Amino acid sequence: MKKGVVLLAALVASTVSHGYDRLTGAAFASRSEVIATHGMAATSHPLATQVAIEILKAGGSAVDAAIAANATLGLMEPTGCGIGGDLFAIVWDADGKELTGLNASGRSPMSLSLAQVRQAAPEGLPYLGPLTVSVPGAVDGWYELHARYGKLPMRTLLEPAIRYAREGFPVTEFIAALWQENAPSRAAYPGFRETFMPGGRAPEKGEIFRNPRLADTYEEIAKNGRDAFYKGGIARQIDAYMSEQGGYLSYEDMAAHRSEWVEPVSVNYRGYDVYELPPNGHGIVVLQMLNILEGYDLSKMGFGSADYLHVLIEAKKLAYEDRAQFYADPDFYEPPIARLIAKDYAAERRALIDPAKAASSYSAGDMLHDGDTIYLTVADKDGNMVSFIQSNYGDIGSGMTPAALGFSLQNRGSLFSLQDGHPNVYEPGKRPFHTIIPAFVMKDGRPWLSFGVMGGSMQPQAHAQIIVNLVDFGMNLQEAGDAARMRHTGSSQPTDEVMRDGGTVYLESGIPPSVRDELRRRGHRLATEPGEYGGYQAILWNEAQGVYYGASESRKDGHAAGY
Repeated sequence: MKKGVVLLAALVASTVSHGYDRLTGAAFASRSEVIATHGMAATSHPLATQVAIEILKAGGSAVDAAIAANATLGLMEPTGCGIGGDLFAIVWDADGKELTGLNASGRSPMSLSLAQVRQAAPEGLPYLGPLTVSVPGAVDGWYELHARYGKLPMRTLLEPAIRYAREGFPVTEFIAALWQENAPSRAAYPGFRETFMPGGRAPEKGEIFRNPRLADTYEEIAKNGRDAFYKGGIARQIDAYMSEQGGYLSYEDMAAHRSEWVEPVSVNYRGYDVYELPPNGHGIVVLQMLNILEGYDLSKMGFGSADYLHVLIEAKKLAYEDRAQFYADPDFYEPPIARLIAKDYAAERRALIDPAKAASSYSAGDMLHDGDTIYLTVADKDGNMVSFIQSNYGDIGSGMTPAALGFSLQNRGSLFSLQDGHPNVYEPGKRPFHTIIPAFVMKDGRPWLSFGVMGGSMQPQAHAQIIVNLVDFGMNLQEAGDAARMRHTGSSQPTDEVMRDGGTVYLESGIPPSVRDELRRRGHRLATEPGEYGGYQAILWNEAQGVYYGASESRKDGHAAGY
């Protein structure tokens, strides 16, 4: 990070309209960073962070702690994750000095054809219901990660979540709000009310929630391994439930599932190697945006300025045009990754940006962006770090809830295109386009930062903003997450649609009126909307000091802790 904290604080104070009366750091920062030597965990729930720290103290690896925290979040934050969904991870192996990636996303049902989808959904894939369900990949992802990097038995890792599921836990503020918002739209699906609406309603803040069915499912997984989920009684119950609901996900689909180890891809941004995972996710959008932004002197423009926000928005539009056209399951389509993240290609795209005028005709074709996720990151005493993201896609998923199992199935299949010839067109056995992305940053060949920002199509936009905040604007780890964010949306139609109106720019309230006026003058349509700006967690390794820095999202229930 750059020096000059005092200068930064003065600069930010001049561009941000509200803040705290802090003695140190930027005025807008919600709190200081967490700093520790032996280990660090940052998750979206304080109790899940405590579970991760407990596992680290018991001798578990960073991956062990991440799995334990994820299992706990699947219980405590069903609005964002659960074993009915998928996961992705990037792992730094300190012993092997190697960065690896895991794609644990599931595939569409083999028995469901494109013609059947079109007949059942002539207006396009629905957001909820049986047509949207793809194979849940999270449990296999746990076991793949554990086989390579785990130290403690899986039973030990799942025990805290099992205990909380039986004894109960108090629901936190942000999760309670999402639960109450999303439960009614899913209440009619069999099994949902029994699992997620005890007494006929979603729980309120502070109310104790229990899920003994999920405890039983976790017990079965802990006892009999991943095959209990994909080839045993759990898979058979999912098969029977989906058949009853007119769905297509079958036992055979579950039994055939496999995760894939992949090589993260990167670009160098001002001396920092930023890593994302290749498609079927949209991580390389971040790399495309950073390549475009690298051509500007952002530090001179200043954080929160109209000049900076203008080029950030336009870079987003350009990168999302490619996202709409080229991102899909590489088993069915070979995306031109090398070209998309090439510096000369970025220069060509950058040349399209008018510094004085917002573009209105980029083919941005934004995919559906209403979804939620959990992101967590853990680092251990041996220097291992994991960047870990897991999701049901649409908050509490598809609504499909095999009641005896205690979890809902994801609706990730709703992100398929139905356009002939599109790389992401629905096909049997295909992984849908994915919005969840973990990130990692190396400096001079050494680990520097493990981070992510949950939140649908906001994720690449927020990743780029976090990197710029750290590298260009010299913010510390917590400030980089607390700083006011921009979110741009294009057409709400599927990816084959063309955005012709420039889309809408949502700005958090920390951006002052004078900047908003200038952006409008340049042709941007602005709006303000609470929420929808992502959920951030991060761990930074300061090698010179020999300490971890941790930060978490102040907009949600996030919590970072170390020891």
